[in-house]
Amino acid sequence: MTESDFEDAIAACNLLPGPASTQLAIYCAWRLRGRVGALVGGVAFIAPGLVVIIGLAALFLGSSPPRWILGAGAGAGAAVAAVALRAGAGLVPGSWSRSRGPRWVLYAAAGAAAAALAGPWVVVVLLVCGLVEMGLPRVGLVSVAPGGLLALVWVAFKVGALSYGGGFVIIPLMQADAVSHYHWMTSTQFLNAVALGQVTPGPVTQTVAVVGYAARGLGGALLASLVAFAPSFAFVLAGGPYFDRIRHNEDARAFLDGAGPAAIGAIVGVAVPLTRALHESWQFGVLGAAIALLLLLRRSVVVTLLLAGAAGVAAALAGAPLPH
Repeated sequence: MTESDFEDAIAACNLLPGPASTQLAIYCAWRLRGRVGALVGGVAFIAPGLVVIIGLAALFLGSSPPRWILGAGAGAGAAVAAVALRAGAGLVPGSWSRSRGPRWVLYAAAGAAAAALAGPWVVVVLLVCGLVEMGLPRVGLVSVAPGGLLALVWVAFKVGALSYGGGFVIIPLMQADAVSHYHWMTSTQFLNAVALGQVTPGPVTQTVAVVGYAARGLGGALLASLVAFAPSFAFVLAGGPYFDRIRHNEDARAFLDGAGPAAIGAIVGVAVPLTRALHESWQFGVLGAAIALLLLLRRSVVVTLLLAGAAGVAAALAGAPLPH
């Protein structure tokens, strides 16, 4: 690949919904060895983190995990809202430089409000903002799925096909489905899932594997991952030959100018429901420390989450109450 080809691939992957890092790996493998290469390369990129996160899910979601494990999850989960703030803040300069102005502020505010208050409808807001910037009429998105296995497939598909602007955008959508609607897991377990998605290799999208494990065990984790990552393979295999055109397409750029700021707002706004999911007073202390480490001292996300987990272990061993 030439440097220009690689730049086109990065730009196109950022325009597509889904985890951009995964799509870029699939695209590079496709350029090297065609469709078979794309499948092999994509699976090789996804599999290591998936194995790790499913193993950790089995540990954290077991029937009677040790108290120190629960403490580690409660501590790391308490820091997740700070990670969302850091992720959103890091995207602001680049997006603002492309499309600064009142509309950018309105789109970002709409995304933040949707993530904080509207839960599963955040993706609709992102789509509307993108379409408004393109000058197209608003469209609706209906979210219906029966319970059971089909519900898990539907949730995973939404995660993989509608995650614009970064993995954290789909957090409120997953939280609304997994915790509030289908009751596959508690809010504390969901925070643990997001934390596991951050400390394991791979994109945040792999959090859906933990949701699948909570819903249907190992089979559910594998099914949810397969469904969530399938759109990335489809987008690249179908659109790979046109990535250079996508990068310079005015409609695609206009959509990103609307959906991009809304996605950044949604990433920041997701900190609100994540904070509301905390139950114990010591967790808010961990959250405050994580905000200082990530936003003021600019420390690593993984290191911060590991320190938060260690603080949770210390709290558990000291007899502090743990969330359920």
